[in-house]
Amino acid sequence: MNAQDRNISPNPPAIRQLDEIAVNRIAAGEVVERPASAVKELIENALDAGATRIELAIKDGGKTLIRVTDDGHGMSEADLPMALARHATSKIDGTDLLNIHTFGFRGEALPSLGAVGRLSITSRAQGADAAMTIAANGGKINPPRPAALAGGTVVELRDLFYATPARLKFLRTDRAETGAINDVVKRLAMAEPYVGFTIRDLSGSDAGRVTFRADRQTGDLFDAMGARLRQILGAEFADNALPIDAERDGISLTGFAALPTYSRGAATAQYLFVNGRPVRDKLLVGALRGAYSDFLSRDRHPAVALFVECDPTRVDVNVHPAKAEVRFRDPGVARGLIVSALKHALAEAGHRASSTVADATLGAFRTETQTPRSYQMDLPSQRALRSAYTMQAPPAGGLAEAQAPFAETPFAPTSARVEQVEEIAATDTPLGAARAQIHENYIIAQTADGLVVVDQHAAHERLVYEKLKRQMAENGVPTQALLIPEIVDLSEGDAALLLDHMDGMAAFGLVIEPFGKGAIAVRETPAILGVINAQALLRDILDEIADLGDSQALTDRIEAVLSRVACHGSIRSGRRMQADEMNALLREMEATPHSGQCNHGRPTYVELKLADIERLFGRT
Repeated sequence: MNAQDRNISPNPPAIRQLDEIAVNRIAAGEVVERPASAVKELIENALDAGATRIELAIKDGGKTLIRVTDDGHGMSEADLPMALARHATSKIDGTDLLNIHTFGFRGEALPSLGAVGRLSITSRAQGADAAMTIAANGGKINPPRPAALAGGTVVELRDLFYATPARLKFLRTDRAETGAINDVVKRLAMAEPYVGFTIRDLSGSDAGRVTFRADRQTGDLFDAMGARLRQILGAEFADNALPIDAERDGISLTGFAALPTYSRGAATAQYLFVNGRPVRDKLLVGALRGAYSDFLSRDRHPAVALFVECDPTRVDVNVHPAKAEVRFRDPGVARGLIVSALKHALAEAGHRASSTVADATLGAFRTETQTPRSYQMDLPSQRALRSAYTMQAPPAGGLAEAQAPFAETPFAPTSARVEQVEEIAATDTPLGAARAQIHENYIIAQTADGLVVVDQHAAHERLVYEKLKRQMAENGVPTQALLIPEIVDLSEGDAALLLDHMDGMAAFGLVIEPFGKGAIAVRETPAILGVINAQALLRDILDEIADLGDSQALTDRIEAVLSRVACHGSIRSGRRMQADEMNALLREMEATPHSGQCNHGRPTYVELKLADIERLFGRT
């Protein structure tokens, strides 16, 4: 090596203590990654102060100005200098770092912001004679002085990262930073429905414009949560979401989960909270994937807003600098609760499908009406009009002879077939009574207040699939014993991890047992999978267990085979169905859970209300 190794030096540098400013700037790099991080810390402080109304003002995506105003209990003159000191907090006493009931607890946010920007805090404690303000510029703290403020606290951060200009180069455009700030505020607003939130963008003018507003909710917590989610996520999500309310072993789960047919192409509509704290935790995301694995393809993602509540001592929130990840003491309980609660809610939904499917269908029917404009140069002459619109005199043979050529004109064979069916009251059943079959694949049924179009192949595929799963659950998974057990060599830790889950795998037909040091013997495999690569399957299961604490790999493979069997065993497109067959299919759909979507997450039927149909024709 030409260059000297930097870890080997004849005169190693002496260890020295970093000064307070350097320490704060290093901490700021972990706590405050971008303006949205600063907004998150300041709003969480306002919530911890008991605020019921929070207003955020930003400028240039938060790079120039971030101002948070709240009506919380405020701080006294003695508290202000302590608020800018590192690891000084009123939220914990340091004796129990697992029993945390507040958003903040480290005492790092404010000193970090004061180290990299121009920070000022103006506050008036309840019962205080006057308000006080304190400022910190690039780590230098000025003494408190009197100020004018009726109550609460105003925290103003200007010129973020001016003291560390290299960090500014890593920030994105103003639009992107503003979007990140909006996302942070919306997530906090979802978790706090009894607090009003406002975002004002001052980039255009001093008065600015309100870009987000969520009024304070009242009433029952579940109703307030639903109303807040409707405010933020929109009416479409609220109309297509299922309420979730479950509890297991001291962990409760509430919120709303959307129907599988209301899915997204990315995981951007997944909002997860633990004790009111917004998180992006791989355990919870994995539980979501497991709950919807039977209804969505790999490229689709569910939309949910779920709130996990448990005793603070059962979850560690101090495992990530931004507190975006958590660690449960009993991860299996938390994951199992989410999977079972969501599966139960989806089963309770029965044959229900997303209303957005009907909206998209109506949108496809609508035509853009345009009033034709006539110009003088385009107007035909009166003679041309007469020649175009004057009916020719009928021939001598009369009107019948004139119509004869049209009667002989061959028509294309129709692909629509109307059955003479025994009358069924459409009001008696949700999916109505079958009236016709078109293109040998779509059933038209009349309901009490509209019509239903059913994809016969997709619907029957789901019905057969659910029947196969039900039979497997009742009778177990048939296994095939290997004549010569397959030996899989693993590390001792991986082998022990798999053996801890051997009972669960045996329930799905995969029987394993220890075979010496760090080896697993595969004795039996699920018969439905045929010949498999046991080593590859075990490693896939092992990866999921190591990553999520549980595995869906074996279940997914079995259900994928059942899905293929259901696809090949269902009514094919192109088959003409009799009236009694069509009505039997509709009745079975009504009685079967998840029949609103096929095995790939697509809708099996579209319902159009009569009022919408009449609106298409201008009858209302």
